[in-house]
Amino acid sequence: MPQSVRAVERALDIMLCFSREEPTRSLTQIAEAVQMSKTTVHRLLTTLESKRFITRDKATGLYRLGFRLIEMASLVLQDIELQRWAVPYLQRLSSQYDETVDMSILEGSHVMYLEVIESSQRVKIAAAVGQRLPAYFTASGKAILAFLPQKTVLPILEKNLAEGNSLVKRTIPEMLASLGEIRERGYAIAEEEYEPDINAVAAPLFDADHNPIASIAIVGPSFRLSRNRLPEMGEAIMQLTHDISQEVGEASLATIVSKSRPVR
Repeated sequence: MPQSVRAVERALDIMLCFSREEPTRSLTQIAEAVQMSKTTVHRLLTTLESKRFITRDKATGLYRLGFRLIEMASLVLQDIELQRWAVPYLQRLSSQYDETVDMSILEGSHVMYLEVIESSQRVKIAAAVGQRLPAYFTASGKAILAFLPQKTVLPILEKNLAEGNSLVKRTIPEMLASLGEIRERGYAIAEEEYEPDINAVAAPLFDADHNPIASIAIVGPSFRLSRNRLPEMGEAIMQLTHDISQEVGEASLATIVSKSRPVR
């Protein structure tokens, strides 16, 4: 077997050693499972991690599958439980305002879009499923960040600032203050922060311990999602997330979303 083909086979063996029963593994456990030396496994893991096929928890040193797999599987995302479960709720909200509605989760310093229901309007805004954007500069990301511990949020804000993609310049203290305001009112607003003429409003979904596990957002052109309409939409999203928690159950919701959430 050619060496290049063998390397591919070994990399696939590493990814296949993860399972629902064992979603995280140490370097030693992986090496034992695939019957390779730790040196070889570490080299392959480093490559897979750089391509986001594998994620390593810096606190524990454990590895798990990465979100690049979801991005590549966007054509079949409708078969994943979270997407199948979420669609009716997102469709309800999209129909209410005839605007694009999406669901996102936090992945590192970015939000990733898991489901998007597009508006029927001629002029509309819609992210692609699997697309990733700097968390703080989106309503979806801010809705999640506002309810996370500051020690978790600070590195994310620093990374987002370093990317320099925002249309609105802020300092870390200003960003933290704005997250405090979001926490007080329960929903986040982004007015032309990442792209001109695009506004959005989002609220988080919580698990039974009140941890933010995803967010739901309405996004559209600023001439329709005007500043005086955004609070009404924010309240509507908060009501929807409350309905979801009541109808699905917070414990069940956490289980569903955890299948699409990386270890941090």
